[in-house]
Amino acid sequence: MSMNADLGKPRELTGLQQRRALYQPELPPCLQGKAIRVELGDATTTIDPTCVNMVAQEFPHTFGQPLVHFLKSNKLDAQATDAHTSIRVGVVFSGRQSPGGHNVIWGIYDAMKTQNPQSVLLGFIGGTEGLFTNKTLKITDDVLSAYKNQGGFDFLGRTVDQIHTTEQVNAAMSTCCDLDLDGLVIIGGVTSNSDAAQLAETFASHNCKTKVVGVPVSLNGDLKNQFVETTVGFDTVCKVNSQLISNVCLDAISAGKYYHFIRVMGWKASHVALECALQSQPNMVILGEEVAFSKLTLKEIVSKICDGVQERATQDKYHGVLLISEGLIESIPEMYALIQEINILHSNKVPENKIPSQLSPWATALYNYLPPFIRRELLLHQDSDNSAQLSQIDTEQLLAHLVEAEMNRRTKEGKYKGRKFSSVCHFFGYQARGSLPSNFDCDYSYVLGHICMHILAAGLNGYMAFATNLKEPTNKWRCAAVPLTAMMSLKRHSRSPGAVPTGKPVIHPSPVDLQGKAYAVLREKASSFLLDDFYRTPGGIQYDGSGADVKPITLTVEDQDYLGDIELLQDYLEKVRNIVKPGCSREILKAAISSMSSVKDVLKVMSTPFSAELPLFNLN
Repeated sequence: MSMNADLGKPRELTGLQQRRALYQPELPPCLQGKAIRVELGDATTTIDPTCVNMVAQEFPHTFGQPLVHFLKSNKLDAQATDAHTSIRVGVVFSGRQSPGGHNVIWGIYDAMKTQNPQSVLLGFIGGTEGLFTNKTLKITDDVLSAYKNQGGFDFLGRTVDQIHTTEQVNAAMSTCCDLDLDGLVIIGGVTSNSDAAQLAETFASHNCKTKVVGVPVSLNGDLKNQFVETTVGFDTVCKVNSQLISNVCLDAISAGKYYHFIRVMGWKASHVALECALQSQPNMVILGEEVAFSKLTLKEIVSKICDGVQERATQDKYHGVLLISEGLIESIPEMYALIQEINILHSNKVPENKIPSQLSPWATALYNYLPPFIRRELLLHQDSDNSAQLSQIDTEQLLAHLVEAEMNRRTKEGKYKGRKFSSVCHFFGYQARGSLPSNFDCDYSYVLGHICMHILAAGLNGYMAFATNLKEPTNKWRCAAVPLTAMMSLKRHSRSPGAVPTGKPVIHPSPVDLQGKAYAVLREKASSFLLDDFYRTPGGIQYDGSGADVKPITLTVEDQDYLGDIELLQDYLEKVRNIVKPGCSREILKAAISSMSSVKDVLKVMSTPFSAELPLFNLN
């Protein structure tokens, strides 16, 4: 793939872009100044206890490293760490475009220059292809100035979103050694950070001095776990999509005669759809996680939509808006099985035009039942991660097609006496990826960039930069680094006793939590969404004024301050330690032993691999 010669060049900015370029992201107190205190916490494990040994075997050099906290320095720290050696760092865009990605680079650059002006930051042009072929751009403030707080990934660009074949890993290692890099920062989502973990392990095993750091940048919001509350770009993408959805809602109620089927990006998880639904309040929302959990067939989904259309018709309403995520198609049991068969045939190098004739009998029957346009899209060559090209499958058109057929059938049978059903379809996939980032995404990515530099300055390898307490103002954020291996697990296809994890350890996409508070809010409002047309109009992204600092609803309703909870636990343990000192009464000692024994037993039960907190994959 050829590298774009215009990448990294100065560009003419519009008035709004110029104003955005002047916005100075805020840093939490713990990252301000030249001296940052690095505190090593306890050794980390994985969320699934049954995976610990397998992750440890796969990552002997990088598993079990400590959680690292970055804290505000005191005067002694400042005196002790006033001088910093210069470092050489490379940065690469590995994931899809996500608003705010440029500010990660800006944050790294500012932190490096604050520590030592002689430090060098190199950007790999053309994403991972640039990393493999050693195509670099020296990053300076002049070069950066046109990309601060800007959308897209056009500063450096991106190509193949993977670094996992032996050839790719060796090429990346060769480049890092040739450039004498102290660190490599990989900006991306689930797949990119899994690759970053493998790269860090490989570098360590080959005594390559380059330390690897990952950054959670993904519009999908699916790189979400006990450490990562949200990803860079998610807020902006949801705000842009919510504006578009609300515009469609108002158009629908104005015309009063169309049902709009809207598909939004989100890959295999429905976080974007959930957030946009809460922000814009369309009539119906179908999340892939609901479908997978309830094992709904395509026919049952269509029937549910038709029931909603019919119920609205009783109120003389013949318009509506339905929202789905792009991953919905894989959540439908029979569609998932069909896609898996097609993927296997792709993997076996079967030509696209030969695949239909080699499907199993039941898959052939389903394939022939589907409209021709869906058949063509299912056969498209796989994505870079060897999965179906979900963004290219028009699930919204499939549902609209089948709903119209069912409504016509109900009309003929006299079960529906309303107006003829008419639909309009939309896919909001690429409209938001290059948007100017929100203030939150500007701040969040800039902060993560600073953390990346401090991780590398501390000589840490195989870590991800993260911050918690994000629903609070920036000055209350807690900043830290976690080993990438602490987020890893193996696939588990059911919660049943004896279910064995399979595959190799990776960071998995996190589905929407159907027991979470955000989903509970959606379910509570579902019936009023369906019938009352309480469409909400959030409008465009606000950069100044009262709406400028509004954060995602799914972020603000959850209690996710993991670092704060760890701090609270450590505080309680310290208090217990102070009370139960040698010399305390026998009664206090016995009470402490009894209480701690009970706590241990409860935690042991909760730590079984069937905990509800564990993400399940391919529930269908």
